[in-house]
Amino acid sequence: MADYIPRMQRRYQEQAIAALMKEYQYGNPMQVPRLEKVTVNMGLGEAVQNGKLIEVAASEIATITGQKPVITRAKKSIATFKLREGMPIGAMVTLRKSRMWEFVDRLISVALPRVRDFRGLSPKAFDGRGNYTLGIREQIIFPDVDYDAVDKIHGMNVTFVTTAQSDDQGRTLLRALGMPFRK
Repeated sequence: MADYIPRMQRRYQEQAIAALMKEYQYGNPMQVPRLEKVTVNMGLGEAVQNGKLIEVAASEIATITGQKPVITRAKKSIATFKLREGMPIGAMVTLRKSRMWEFVDRLISVALPRVRDFRGLSPKAFDGRGNYTLGIREQIIFPDVDYDAVDKIHGMNVTFVTTAQSDDQGRTLLRALGMPFRK
């Protein structure tokens, strides 16, 4: 088990590094941008009325990512939304190392192809520093989630944090990993 390397990490090491070094003329493989972490966030505004939603969402995120999520809480009170500071309003997970690579592999090869009418991801959702955020409308695209046990469809945000210096480098890195961007 100690020498096990996730499939996506092996793809990065064997194909992506070589392709990026050739494209950007890096002199050293350590200059090549890499995936640092992946965060999965599920915001639940409806949790203000129904506190049980947080527990359900947390268990779904734990099933999808294989890691126990952190419950996010409101930073300030907003009377219009009946929201008080400190109320639980979401769940999030930060994935690193082998869990991150396993999740990225499952997202690209299993979950995204299951999205209805999927035509590719928007190549414009970068933040200016090479990080990419993608919104998923329903958590049931992951085969790990039991479709019959889901009572409410929730969306989630998946953020890929890279060491890339620009959006272009980040886009090239994610494309080399197999991210299905639109043409």
